[in-house]
Amino acid sequence: MTRGARAARTVEVAQLDLAQYVRPGDTITWGQCGAEPCTLTARLMAQRKAVGGRFRVFVGASWSETLDPAHADCVDFVAYGGSGTNRRLDQAGMLDILPCHYSQFHGALTSGPNRIDVLLLQVAPADEAGRYSLSIAHEYLVPLIESARVVIAEVNAAAPWTYGERMLRADDFDVLIHTERAPLEAPATQAGEIERRIATHAASLIEDGSTIQLGLGALPEAIASRLHDRRDLGVHTGTIGDAVVDLIEAGVVTNARKSRDQGVSVAGTMMGTRKAYAHAHRNARVQFRSTAYTHDVDVLGSLDRFVAINSALEVDLTGQVNAESVGGRYVGAVGGALDFMRGAARSRGGVAIVALASSTRSGSRIVARLSGPVSTPRSDAAVIVTEHGVADLRGLTLAQRVERMLAVAPPEWRETLAAAHHDEHRRTLPA
Repeated sequence: MTRGARAARTVEVAQLDLAQYVRPGDTITWGQCGAEPCTLTARLMAQRKAVGGRFRVFVGASWSETLDPAHADCVDFVAYGGSGTNRRLDQAGMLDILPCHYSQFHGALTSGPNRIDVLLLQVAPADEAGRYSLSIAHEYLVPLIESARVVIAEVNAAAPWTYGERMLRADDFDVLIHTERAPLEAPATQAGEIERRIATHAASLIEDGSTIQLGLGALPEAIASRLHDRRDLGVHTGTIGDAVVDLIEAGVVTNARKSRDQGVSVAGTMMGTRKAYAHAHRNARVQFRSTAYTHDVDVLGSLDRFVAINSALEVDLTGQVNAESVGGRYVGAVGGALDFMRGAARSRGGVAIVALASSTRSGSRIVARLSGPVSTPRSDAAVIVTEHGVADLRGLTLAQRVERMLAVAPPEWRETLAAAHHDEHRRTLPA
């Protein structure tokens, strides 16, 4: 169905019957975190039995309590990761995972077995020119506006009106409802001493004029807090949170030296609090793009001094990264880390950083052998940062990497890790 074929109907929330639009066997999705159209998603779950058969939901990272394992009586849940409240579904054994790079979402969600049939959106009200804004999320939603059979929008008067690659008109929608509710906000995080030490090491790798990509959580926020003495930083990232907004408002991020999108911070989505949302509202210096742009390796490689900053659950002594599962539970994601890391490797003066605490209460996170999948292969060598220092693995042999990695591992585990690696190496040698 093309955009021009849609005919928007405005419906009162109390009168909206989603069973008129959702068919058995359909796959449905919506924006993640603060971009979730909570009125629509709550109504979908409440009306799930009226659909008359099972349907699927593809959900990104979630902050809401909308989805519950009890809904699996009618709904199959699929996600790209197990973060946020998705963890409840995973713990109940009700969550299937689509292990997909962010850069591949365009194809994965517009065709094939995971094609989206029904798209639920949160949009900001139309401006004086009749343009609705996708508000705080473009990312993988943009191509679905054209490919989905049905597009239903919650026009939220409290959602920020933002700039981006895709504006919408009334004929982009099949159904509109109107609400006014504060978008969901990012949970509070707090950096401890270990995060601050990691942040100091990571910040030492970021020069004036660099363009940065930061994830979410206490560690990326701690790294951002160490950059207030930098000048003319740029932002090209999957998501912008409060820590990046702080840098913009402090004059640290100007985007003045970016080799593309000069003067503009670019992101796929915004995952922050009302402070971040207020900053983005009608601010043309913060613009949103789809994942086809934000995670494109050629785009990233064209940004001089692009610094990709991501985290991990564990890293082995040769530089392999597990960012997905721990203890048999899927708590992370493939996500966009490898897209950004490969872009940084192509960038002139770029660097890919993987930052993590070296240990947990149960043991070392620098390991001789990963306990989960290889999310990033060792051939995409990165700079590993822990509270004990920096291990630059680029251009090193396996033996050289082991030496560097042991230096950033927990001191009390280094001897054990070296012995375990030696035993592992002997087992893999030909007889």
